[in-house]
Amino acid sequence: MAAQHTLMPDENTLHGYFSCEMEPVLTVDPGDSVRLSTLDAWWSSVPYTGGPIEERPKVPQFRAGFGHALVGPIAVRGAVPGNVLEVHVNAVIPGRWGTCAEPQVQLNARYGIQGAEAVHTWVLDPEAMTARNQHGHRVALRPFLGVIGMPPPEPGLHSTFPPRWHGGNLDCKELIAGSVLYLPVPVDGGLLSVGDGHARQGDGEVSGTAIECPMDRVDLTIGLRTDLTLDCPTARTPAGWITMGLGENLDEATQRALDAMFGLVGRLHQVSRADAILLASVVVDLRITQIVNGVVGVHAILPHDAIG
Repeated sequence: MAAQHTLMPDENTLHGYFSCEMEPVLTVDPGDSVRLSTLDAWWSSVPYTGGPIEERPKVPQFRAGFGHALVGPIAVRGAVPGNVLEVHVNAVIPGRWGTCAEPQVQLNARYGIQGAEAVHTWVLDPEAMTARNQHGHRVALRPFLGVIGMPPPEPGLHSTFPPRWHGGNLDCKELIAGSVLYLPVPVDGGLLSVGDGHARQGDGEVSGTAIECPMDRVDLTIGLRTDLTLDCPTARTPAGWITMGLGENLDEATQRALDAMFGLVGRLHQVSRADAILLASVVVDLRITQIVNGVVGVHAILPHDAIG
């Protein structure tokens, strides 16, 4: 019988980097579920009240490194490179507050804006699924985790900021509750870590941050596929099947997303690559996932039932 586990953000589970040398804090069998909560991306457990965003109160960075406050790693028994981790996102419940901010140096570098950093503070209502900022602007919530991934196979400490072929800081807004994310396994056990809660984000994440928030509850079921071969993150979401391309520029990321989508269409509909390309041209949409993490992302979406 599948087991249910719980992880909380504490001195045992929190870390700010990926590393294949880190000991897992939890080992699960394929099919087990994990309930967890997360801090916001800045390691904060309290709402922003003023001052430089990077100097806001933080919990101790227990295993601090390069970036996001992650919870894990979770090892999956039997997972080895060549397998695919199957992460079912069953529930994503945000906390009661969030922050969208851009430091002045980044505003100037990206958009030529001089002056103080820009900060929007948001009050979140998970029951009504709405958020309101200090200026009175209201948006609907669409919560998801920005980071779901595993460490590179190379030893050492690795930044949480760039997305990778085995997941990480994907920042794909379609990975809401009801999604299943498929990630190629890079190391024995997988060593899955998650974090970087977003209450709402647009495609591109153009300022560098979404509504960054803690997550009160995230429910995941973790499976293992030995019958799949993938070389990029792939997902089945409420919006449709998604393939994620990553690259140094949008052209490179687009081609990788399309290559993966052509293969997916071929497998789903038993057609040749040439036929998959023609079908994709008719029904597949391309979207910019994010442009702010050094490695940029493009995702291709095949809506459900688009091909009969």
